[in-house]
Amino acid sequence: MSVLDLAPVAAGATASEALGHTTELARRTEELGYRRFWVAEHHNMPAIASSAPAVLLAHLAAHTTTIRLGSGGVMLPNHAPLVVAEQFGTLEALHPGRIDLGIGRAPGTDQRTALALRRTMEGLSAEGFPRELADLMNYFSGDDPGAITATPGLGQSPAVWLLGSSGFSAQLAGLLGLPFSFAHHFSAQHTLPALQLYRQHFRPSRWLSEPYAMVAVNVVCADTDERAEWLSGPSALSFLKLRSGRPEPLASPEDAAGYPYNEIEREFVRQRRDGQAMGSPETVRRQLSELLARTGANELMLTTMVYDVVDRVRSFELVAGKVAGGLSRSV
Repeated sequence: MSVLDLAPVAAGATASEALGHTTELARRTEELGYRRFWVAEHHNMPAIASSAPAVLLAHLAAHTTTIRLGSGGVMLPNHAPLVVAEQFGTLEALHPGRIDLGIGRAPGTDQRTALALRRTMEGLSAEGFPRELADLMNYFSGDDPGAITATPGLGQSPAVWLLGSSGFSAQLAGLLGLPFSFAHHFSAQHTLPALQLYRQHFRPSRWLSEPYAMVAVNVVCADTDERAEWLSGPSALSFLKLRSGRPEPLASPEDAAGYPYNEIEREFVRQRRDGQAMGSPETVRRQLSELLARTGANELMLTTMVYDVVDRVRSFELVAGKVAGGLSRSV
């Protein structure tokens, strides 16, 4: 199992504090034996401080020793492929064998912010993604003779993953023979069809001889089901406000519990919780085993968006100590 962290910014806290908590979590999950620790690129979101994955990963790599570190992901349309190759080639050169480059084709933000990042209307759609991905891979491999040389980059390739929340990247990952990570944590209704497409279209490559699928899932594990439910309130409210165009820092559990949801908003939150793992260790073990049985995933990537870093760390401790050993793909 692995970890996806968004460096959540709690109400009343600073981005500096949020990044410090992410560093603390990376150290602790390494101690607990998690396989990899990824951070995601987001922009113009007051509740998320992971806007610059390459910079944050360099910091995390300097404060850990064994856990794999990566992007979950870098949104390739926001960047020139050469820049991504040089950044992650540098990370791989500094920390060989520890770096993952998860690539996504969504903007990771709203259209206005995407335009500010790219400075042109050209490229605001994801139609050029396969070509940009090919360019990026060529910078690492040198398969395009006479092309620009990425230094670092050429011959210092991180492990490249494709990320997705629908079928497009699933098919592309299969055709290219790359590992695939699906965003079940916010697109649960598309998980099974996407994984089927990935496996159906998979072609063996220099990177993989058979499909390798990872599923990202929201997990809040606490000593009791009631405590986990209480802790999950801020994440649900944050997602609701983001989707309604009113992003805010992560509310406290008390403020989230007091929010005056209308019926439409309550239904939105209910649907959002479908597919999540939330509760005591026994409850979370059952939920994750059911997810493994449905998806056949090779790996689970857990993301835990709660207000207090103590509760965030505690959730990963409980999963490592009381959940992981009892997981099974058959339920």
